[in-house]
Amino acid sequence: MSDTTLVHDFVQRVTANVAHVILGKQQAIEYTMLALLCEGHLLIEDVPGLGKTMLARAIARSIGCDFNRIQFTPDMLPSDVTGVSVYNQKTQEFEFRPGPIFAQIVLADEINRATPKTQAALLEAMEERQVTIDGKTYIMKRPFLVLATQNPIEYEGTFPLPEAQVDRFIMRIHLGYPDRHHEIAMLKSQEDHHPILDLQQVVTSQELMAAQHAVKRVYMDEQIKSYIVLLSQATREHPDVYLGASPRGSLALFHTARALAAIRKRDYVLPDDVKALAIPTLAHRIIVSPSARIKNISSDVILREILETIPVPGTRAQPSS
Repeated sequence: MSDTTLVHDFVQRVTANVAHVILGKQQAIEYTMLALLCEGHLLIEDVPGLGKTMLARAIARSIGCDFNRIQFTPDMLPSDVTGVSVYNQKTQEFEFRPGPIFAQIVLADEINRATPKTQAALLEAMEERQVTIDGKTYIMKRPFLVLATQNPIEYEGTFPLPEAQVDRFIMRIHLGYPDRHHEIAMLKSQEDHHPILDLQQVVTSQELMAAQHAVKRVYMDEQIKSYIVLLSQATREHPDVYLGASPRGSLALFHTARALAAIRKRDYVLPDDVKALAIPTLAHRIIVSPSARIKNISSDVILREILETIPVPGTRAQPSS
């Protein structure tokens, strides 16, 4: 089986399974799979009640991974996330009691309700897959994925995510309301009980890691790499942007474009893969200038303008090895 077929089949099985619970949100499920294949983390920004928690639970059940949900609140401490060392009087030694961050798939619910100090407790875990407490380092179990949610409407009692925190997320997505057809189907599916209770594991974590390695072997031409960098640089030079996308944003677009090509059963990346993922991977890294915000210009609008302005590179055959 080729690398791309392996990735495609893996994603198809998981997506079909999750679709029993999350109805009519094929693109959101695919974006989640892209983050998983790229070993990245996902920020889901939407109003309550759209299935953000169910999406995380369904992914965890489908892969057979450990799942923890952290409900962030203003009074939460960093130790409530990472864990704490407790003195055992019997052994006369300190014992580490791991926090909820020690799971393979972690749902950080309403992450912007926690103080910046508590939000910062996630930084090391998300970037380096480890947590350091009292001078001792604890390695996270692989695969490791943080799905964070925040409500973009309600601002009372919330703390804006620091730029360093936002930049750790490989993508930001929106679920949106279901259409009439799928909302009726959702009501029917939950007449007796929630379909999440019937969801079975369809792949293993070993298959996930094999798919992750296969994605890394997808070819990207130098012209397309240059195109990615040009897009990122254009966000830094745009007159309506106060702070543009970071180099980590370029890497996010690079990795997700390769994963999307593999899902489409291609062993090479097309410019269309990059264009399709530019907004989910770069928009949340851009800070729009105050004057542009007054005119209701968003980072999405700026990126669409950039995508229309930057010339798309031509395609070349992969050089023979």
